[in-house]
Formats: sequence, structure tokens, C-alpha cells
Amino acid sequence: MASNGQANGVATLAAPIPLQRFDYPGSLIVVEGVDGSGKSTQLQILKDWLVESGADVLFTEWNSSSLTAKAVRRGKRRLWLGHLSFVLLHATDFTHRYENIILPALREGKLVLADRYVFTAFARDVARNADRASVRRLYSFALQPDLPLYFRVPLDVAMNRVLTGPGREGLKYYEAGLDLGLSQDPQESYRLFQGRVVNEYDHMIDEYNLTVIDANRTIEPQREEVRALARPILERHLQMLSEREDTRRERRRRREVVRG
Repeated sequence: MASNGQANGVATLAAPIPLQRFDYPGSLIVVEGVDGSGKSTQLQILKDWLVESGADVLFTEWNSSSLTAKAVRRGKRRLWLGHLSFVLLHATDFTHRYENIILPALREGKLVLADRYVFTAFARDVARNADRASVRRLYSFALQPDLPLYFRVPLDVAMNRVLTGPGREGLKYYEAGLDLGLSQDPQESYRLFQGRVVNEYDHMIDEYNLTVIDANRTIEPQREEVRALARPILERHLQMLSEREDTRRERRRRREVVRG
């Protein structure tokens, strides 16, 4: 899993490996981007707006599965993780949440908001030298999101946000990509590693129909753009909830008629 589609030293892209498309009553909105892109802030703002509008919302985030959390923390602490370990741990985390959280919520008709999705694996695992096509095949069971948002920001802006953020005490070993041997300097290693991640995201924009959000702006214009993109999904969702409530009321009315 170490090759990356190289032909005579030139990177090549194989035929696209699509995600699945099923007709569930719920909808899936995901946010992607490098650390420091502001995607999590925007997703929280979107979540608050959707809930206030009456939506039935479920939130999930990357590396949050109880099945793998301890293993990831221990592996990072002891510097045990190679690129294949990351691939398999990411896949286990996602698959566990996908089967037990994401799919059941979509079947129930919820709006699922995901802070990172399979595209994070496509970006980070390949940036750690995993094979691009192999990683895509590994996740090919997953659904194509209804609204995949990629918050794109200049790398120097994202780095500045990360390095000067509140409570920041320096870059961690794997966060900086020091396991890759790109540079002994943590900040330079981080810059080179995140540059690889950005390159992989750029490959995905057309391949997976990612909607690019200019994240090099203040919060407000991004918020309004995201709301405009999510509004049709919200309207369909609220209509579905209304129809379900009408159905429940009609069933209660019929039961009351029978009892009377």
C-alpha cells in the first residue's frame, strides 16, 4: 500500500472509484479541510441553525469511535503508528460509526452532520504514502454525501491559525508529520505534510463533487453561503417531518373513531 500511482516518476490518477448512492429518508452533510480551515466552527454554526429551525440532527466526528479511541491514543503516545496502522485504525473508526450511527440515523430520516468523512482518510492516509486507489476501494461501501463541503484556505493561513490558537503548546509528533521524515523541524515538517494533504483534497473536488467554500474569509459570509447550500436539504427534511406528523395524527384520529 505504498505506491501512489507513479508512472515513470509522474503521478497518475486511475479511474475514479465512486461512493455508493442509496435513497434514504435522511440526508448527510459533511465538512472537510485541513486543520485551521474553520470547518468545525462552521459546522457547529450550521448545527445550531438547523436545530433552531426544527430539524432532527445527529452529529458525528472523525476518530470518535469508542472501538478505536484508546488504541489511537496509546499508539500515538508510544509512537507505534506507521502509515498502515493509520489506514486500518481510520477505517475501523469510520466503519464502526457508519454502521452503528450514520446509517441508522439516515434510515430514521435524520440530518446527519459529519465533521470529517471518508475524504479525510483519502487525504491524510495518502499523504502518509498509502496508495490512493487502495484507500478509495477500502471505503467504497460508504455513501456519497448529499452535501460535501470542502473549506479551502491558504496553507500559511491555516498554519498560523493552528500554531497561534488558544492553548497551543507546540505541534505533536504525528500532527507535524514527523513520522514521515520530511524534515526534522516540526513546523517545516507540518508545512510539507499539510501541503500533501491539500494536494489530495484538490484531487477530490471534481472526483467526489466537493463544494468548495472559500475559508479565507470572516465567519459571517461563510455562514451565509453554507446556509444557502443547506437550505434545500432543510426544507425537504422539514416537509418530511411535517408529513410524518400528519400521518401520526391521522392514525390517532382513526383509533379514536374506532374506540368511539
